Amino acid sequence: MRTGSPATTRPAGEQAPGPVSGGLSVVVAGGGSAGHIEPALAVADAIRRLVPGARITALGTEKGLDTQLIPARGYPLELIPPVPLPRKPTADLLKLPGNVRGAVKRVREVLEAAEADVVVGFGGFVSLPAYLGARGRVPIVVHEANARAGLANKVGARFASAVCVAVPGTGLANEEVVGMPLRRSITTLDRASLRPEARTYFNLPPHGPVLLVFGGSQGSRTLNEAVAASLPAFTERGISVLHAYGKGGTPADPRPGYVPVPYIERMDLAYAAADVVLGRSGMTTVAELTAVGLPAVYVPLPHGNGEQALNARPVVEAGGGKLVQDEDMNGDRAIDELMPMLTDPDLALAMGRRARAAGHGEADEKIARIVLEVAGR
Repeated sequence: MRTGSPATTRPAGEQAPGPVSGGLSVVVAGGGSAGHIEPALAVADAIRRLVPGARITALGTEKGLDTQLIPARGYPLELIPPVPLPRKPTADLLKLPGNVRGAVKRVREVLEAAEADVVVGFGGFVSLPAYLGARGRVPIVVHEANARAGLANKVGARFASAVCVAVPGTGLANEEVVGMPLRRSITTLDRASLRPEARTYFNLPPHGPVLLVFGGSQGSRTLNEAVAASLPAFTERGISVLHAYGKGGTPADPRPGYVPVPYIERMDLAYAAADVVLGRSGMTTVAELTAVGLPAVYVPLPHGNGEQALNARPVVEAGGGKLVQDEDMNGDRAIDELMPMLTDPDLALAMGRRARAAGHGEADEKIARIVLEVAGR
């Protein structure tokens, strides 16, 4: 499983190959959702840039997107038994100790076979057994992406050598604010030079303002309804709208200047095409918009623990965006908040600069250097 060998996926229960000696060996645990996997892979990429011979092994499960995303990026994937983490007291909580024991045993097998120098966890149900399996054996680095830490990272932070966070105030001890690690295709994006290609790709006019709207892969009813109600006002002012309405959503009625798509594969081109964004405020979204310097109106999800509003707070306080609660977002509010930015290029550019200044586009390499330091390299 050395760097450069074909990516592999090994089921839980199947023995890993014998130990491989020499060189830096890092195990990353960020399986489950793309929100955990993508930052893990961004840090893995950064480690390989700093130490080209480093061996990276990813932990994951058969559930979620692990088997799709991780091998596709060229990293070996070792599968462990899933350990769901119930958010509330349920019957599943009684099963947790037994589930954890089996997963921890598997993690220790992987750590021994990989001769791991350090474990880097990004939260979620893969990270908990990774932290417990590494405790007392291999040093740990924790990264928390959200403003409120999850259970796995609360546990891991107790005995971690370093605790990295995307935003301050997570409640984790000894947190160091480094930002959210992102793909280099985003952090190195030159929006200006890519704009002509991006506008052509989405069949948008080469000139004039563009509003980008997206609310997650399944879409957002609130954002979709706000777009449908405000769309005439925007297009009548010469503003084009690129609207990712979601696989489970509904687009607005067709009209010139409106480009609806269920999902955007090339977010780099979407960012290059856009001048202003209307979207949710998941940590990855906030981090990407600040990295590329786009002003936005953020509409946090109305459920959960309120972390989405907290995610957007630093950039909003810096003047790089605005925050509107879900229950307050409608067509009129969309027009009031977005129209000034879309009709005043200087305002949009100034807010974009403030957004970029509030971001952490170099988070991937910051974390990678912390990992190397913890590993003694």
